Amino acid sequence: MCKVIMIGCDLHEKTMLLKIAVGCEVPTMRSVRNTPEDRKKMIVDLKARAQQAGAQRIIFAYEASSLGFGLYDELKDARIECHVLAPTGLERSMQHRRRKTDERDAEQLLGALRAHVLAGNDLPSVWIPDEQTRDDRHLVRARVDLADKLTASKNEVKSLLKCNGVRRPSGLGSGWTKSYRSWLEGISGEDDPRLAPGASVSLQSKLNQIEFLDEQLQSLDEQVIKLAMTARYRDAFYELIAIKGVGNLTAMLFLTELGDLSRFANRRQIAAFLGLAPSTYESGEANDRKGHITRQGPARVRKVLCQAAWAQIRSDERAKATFDRLVQRNPKHKKIAVVANMRRLAIQMWHRASGHPRPDTSLRLDTAGPPRCPFPAAGPGRAGEGQATAKAQRG
Repeated sequence: MCKVIMIGCDLHEKTMLLKIAVGCEVPTMRSVRNTPEDRKKMIVDLKARAQQAGAQRIIFAYEASSLGFGLYDELKDARIECHVLAPTGLERSMQHRRRKTDERDAEQLLGALRAHVLAGNDLPSVWIPDEQTRDDRHLVRARVDLADKLTASKNEVKSLLKCNGVRRPSGLGSGWTKSYRSWLEGISGEDDPRLAPGASVSLQSKLNQIEFLDEQLQSLDEQVIKLAMTARYRDAFYELIAIKGVGNLTAMLFLTELGDLSRFANRRQIAAFLGLAPSTYESGEANDRKGHITRQGPARVRKVLCQAAWAQIRSDERAKATFDRLVQRNPKHKKIAVVANMRRLAIQMWHRASGHPRPDTSLRLDTAGPPRCPFPAAGPGRAGEGQATAKAQRG
């Protein structure tokens, strides 16, 4: 067997701790500053070590984190094999958690890499999206996060009114209607006796924030639609928005977060990736017991799937029938029925977006008709481009 240099790296914003080993030899430790210049020096040093040891392969491993895939790209350009590991896929004992150090973390990564190279064990590697997919995710995630900030600001206004004993008058409709906003503007004035001066200033500040967030939301909606109309997403996007309950944001978030849909071989892998598969427990004479869903994978996708599933239940007769049937089995736990509809909707979206030749007939939810709002032309029967943002607030 040819010699292999293996590196386990505990990556941080400012430093990197490396555990370097040649085959089964005792590893050496090295600390490197996480700067472009020092990373280049590290790559040169690793290649020099490989030449000195006569190693034909250099394999690098580090945990996925908020630092992204920049290190992976640099190592790949230098023709160094790199694996980005999922932290949730690494088994850690209670002793390790209580005595966590950077050196222990790097050593564990090196151990997992050795087990993969020398014994053939599986590595919990994450899928590495291309640069375009990463950039697209930034845009769609910004739209999702902005909606959360807008909701939080509106809740702050409600809490402020409740704290000062100000009740919403009747006749203003439900939600944030124009009349309700006009009433809020009125009571935020300095001369209004219903609020103290400090509360009035605070309310006006929050209303200004909401107005700014609304403008940003509309701008990002247009950018998301513009992204959806690119050749990269156009066909899959139209397929997804044709499903009842699925709006623009849900479709684009699904496509950008899942990336290459061909990497999923079956519906079980889709459910597992989205964290919608039940957890299991089996030991000795205990049977395989199913528990709560694992909740692994992108939580923001589960969130929009939940919203889309409820919208589908309200608008689609077959989806509602399926939901009611599951609720009848367990009336006290309706969440089970909701999660089941989320899972089925996700699988249906995967079949549609990936152009699967044989849809999953067990879903019993495939009742989608043509798009409910006109969009830019995508072939025969599509509407013109002038109405591209007609459905921008959906999702």
